[in-house]
Amino acid sequence: MINGLICSGQLSLSAWEPYVDSYAKQAQSYERRWHRFLENIRINVEKIYLPLALLALKDWEKHRLYLALDTTMLWNRFCMIHISVVCCGRAIPLLWRVLEHNSATVAFKEYEVMLRKARWLLRRDSDIMILADRGFANHDFLSWLQKSNWHYCIRIPSDTCLHGVRRYPTHVKSIYPNRGQAAFYRNVGLWQDCLIRCNLVVAYPEVVSEHWAVVTDEEPALKTLHEYALRFCVEELFLDSKSGAFELEDSRIRDAESLERLYLIAALALLYSTTHGMAVQIAGLRTCVDPHWNRGLSYLKIGLRWLKGVIHKGRQLLTPIPLLSQDPQPSFASNKARQDDNLGICFSRIYSFNSWV
Repeated sequence: MINGLICSGQLSLSAWEPYVDSYAKQAQSYERRWHRFLENIRINVEKIYLPLALLALKDWEKHRLYLALDTTMLWNRFCMIHISVVCCGRAIPLLWRVLEHNSATVAFKEYEVMLRKARWLLRRDSDIMILADRGFANHDFLSWLQKSNWHYCIRIPSDTCLHGVRRYPTHVKSIYPNRGQAAFYRNVGLWQDCLIRCNLVVAYPEVVSEHWAVVTDEEPALKTLHEYALRFCVEELFLDSKSGAFELEDSRIRDAESLERLYLIAALALLYSTTHGMAVQIAGLRTCVDPHWNRGLSYLKIGLRWLKGVIHKGRQLLTPIPLLSQDPQPSFASNKARQDDNLGICFSRIYSFNSWV
């Protein structure tokens, strides 16, 4: 199935038949076999995938591990919750769950078990930061994070209530700075009960179209915004899964548990192709599949192109390497993208306050 997915680029059972060798003579026989896999309740997705994912992360113990928590919708009927590892400008799936739910916003109880499992799996990593968008800014999640040993950067909505030591409560939007400015606040209370206290960064970067308000347990600084911006790597993962590489939305599967098993095939293909792409880069063979002078393709697409060349052109099948904790050559699709990255998140004026008064 993984071979069929890599060659066809589609998470569609009917598209895999030409690429899979079998004793079966009828195309329907192939599809029935794959349907049995997707409907088999004895198949444990985590037991198959997690040992491989953790092996790929074995060189990260001395580096900060960024986890992105996010959701994506399928056909406006299913919500897929992701915990992914940010790696070299992309995100690699770690844990996922599919719910039959018509909104991208989910209650804390729906992903609490995933968080606990991730904390246990990564218990040997001492420096972990979780990144999340406004849909996850809730009392239960922040309380859980403050009891864990994880750091966090979480964006909060504009109507979030803030408390200071003496000042009356106000909303985040009332302290938004002008474009090109940022402000750092320490010891801010959140929501009506003011039980959650953290540090806050509000900013209006030149390169974005809206204000950011990010809470963190660490010292507020420009680094906070750069770390939060890493969350957008998961958007690239969703694009690769849904349209860019694997066409998940072309699948005709409409069952939550079957979709979780189907995504297992995508996650394995994505992990294998990404580590293979990194092996291609380290071996100095990138230019065989990437026409850009400097790296212009993600490691996933480099790996996919190389693997297709193994099948169709007789290229050597390389040994995949563990995920790189530091990117030896960041990817830029164009000179403009490189220039925008060089500008980064910059401001003309920055305010810093020792306390929220």
